[in-house]
Amino acid sequence: MNSVNIILVDDHPIVRQGIRSLLEFNEHFNILGEADQSKSLFLLLNQGIPDVIILDISLPHESGIEICRKLQADEKYREIKCIILSMFMQEDFILNAIQAGAKSYLPKNTGRDELFAAIEAVMKGDEYFSPDIAAIIMKSFVRKAKQDNESDASLSKREIEILQLFSKGMPNQEIADKLFISIRTVESHKNHIMQKLGLKNSVDLVKYAIKAGLTEL
Repeated sequence: MNSVNIILVDDHPIVRQGIRSLLEFNEHFNILGEADQSKSLFLLLNQGIPDVIILDISLPHESGIEICRKLQADEKYREIKCIILSMFMQEDFILNAIQAGAKSYLPKNTGRDELFAAIEAVMKGDEYFSPDIAAIIMKSFVRKAKQDNESDASLSKREIEILQLFSKGMPNQEIADKLFISIRTVESHKNHIMQKLGLKNSVDLVKYAIKAGLTEL
């Protein structure tokens, strides 16, 4: 492996010192510098562009996720690989970091070998997530896939028919007359549709119908 130039970003000196100590076990890793926030990081970047930045999320002024997003948006820094090393294990933080361009996400209790593996992986152009993080990502993916499948196929033929008519602006009585059913039945179907789709009101019903291609604006 060629030498990997790294910058550490964390607002706690003792944390940076600990990470540095771990990295110094590997002769291929070269620490270009340390920063405690975005301002000091970008001052360092004026002196040299690293291959990898290992950064925390919770930082003064700008979060690690915001820094990562800013780096990815700038052509000069786009090739830098961001590795998030954070105590935050919530799904929102993880997914936001990935969307911001982070190539790896590790918990702060990560050991030396896993940190080395993450650096080596991102330098090869891969992504690396610890097992716990990968499990959270997978659960999120599965849940989203299930939600995406909750389309008009989960509605009965009659429910789709009522949804189409309602989304075209027909009042309940007119729908009832057209379908030869009672207005109470129309209202009951609408309530069932909202329950199935997790919708809250009539506006959401219309929005869903448009998104599902059941009607047009």
